[in-house]
Amino acid sequence: MDGRAGTELLQLRVRGIRMQAEGIHAFELVHPEGLPLPAVEAGAHVDVHLAGGLMRSYSLAGDPQDRSRWILGVLREPKGRGGSRAMHESLRVGDLLPVGMPRNAFALAPDSGHAILLAGGIGVTPLKAMAHVLARAGRSFEFHYCARTAQHAAFVDELRQLVPERALHLHFDGGDFTRGLDIKALLAHPGAGHHVYYCGPGGFMQACADATQHWPPGTVHSEHFKAPERPASEAPPSGGFEVRLARAGISVMVEPDQTIVRAIELAGHRVPTSCLSGLCGACKVEYLEGEVDHRDYILSDEEKSHCLTVCCSRATSSRLVLDL
Repeated sequence: MDGRAGTELLQLRVRGIRMQAEGIHAFELVHPEGLPLPAVEAGAHVDVHLAGGLMRSYSLAGDPQDRSRWILGVLREPKGRGGSRAMHESLRVGDLLPVGMPRNAFALAPDSGHAILLAGGIGVTPLKAMAHVLARAGRSFEFHYCARTAQHAAFVDELRQLVPERALHLHFDGGDFTRGLDIKALLAHPGAGHHVYYCGPGGFMQACADATQHWPPGTVHSEHFKAPERPASEAPPSGGFEVRLARAGISVMVEPDQTIVRAIELAGHRVPTSCLSGLCGACKVEYLEGEVDHRDYILSDEEKSHCLTVCCSRATSSRLVLDL
């Protein structure tokens, strides 16, 4: 499943809502007529469309082979943008929920050897799906799950049934990171053919990124749930630029304080968006000409040669031509 998905929406029934951990609910979604859901790969996520025009991306935490249902794990974030609160406070069993087609920018490498899965908090959701695939295939892997306490860890009962006992490692630090997993030591020596996959909150993501800087290219895979804070030293956008919509045959100016997607919207052309932070790939667009300042956290180096996320990336050339 590549990062590009169509605009088709599925109307799915909320069959179950279960408290998985402190502040985390699992939502079970099924087809209202009992039909099989679209095929997915481990690491995939979907856009959930909520009341008031909200759209949020959530990873699929269930077994990818089970097409009878999708499982979303959602952490309620009181200081978030409202999506998780709507999921926790407004959704009821029996509701119909508009859900987009799956996208995946966090897939398992097909020919890798041993896999190291590192989850922090709600970051467990895509990695749990990976564990289903790895366990079924009999592939070598280990699973490290970091949380504040056992009460803050979701899907633990399923993981204990799924992951071999010797391969499952639960790390509870009580809120003191010095008592948690020594990520730097764990990842100090990349094994031949080893790949590492990690997902979690900002500090956890940075620790994993720092610990894998010396790993070979193509062996480190990650997915952010929230855009990292940009360094204070990073220069702000220096100026505006022209964006040409090749298929529409029009040009728009993007001002220094404006995103590409906003400029396009003001010109009467809509591009699907979700995270608005370069995390989900909903607004990935092909570009035909120009030079891009990529500010996303999802595109591969190969994709960056011809794609950009119009929610956050900018042009370093005076003109950018998009395949729109």
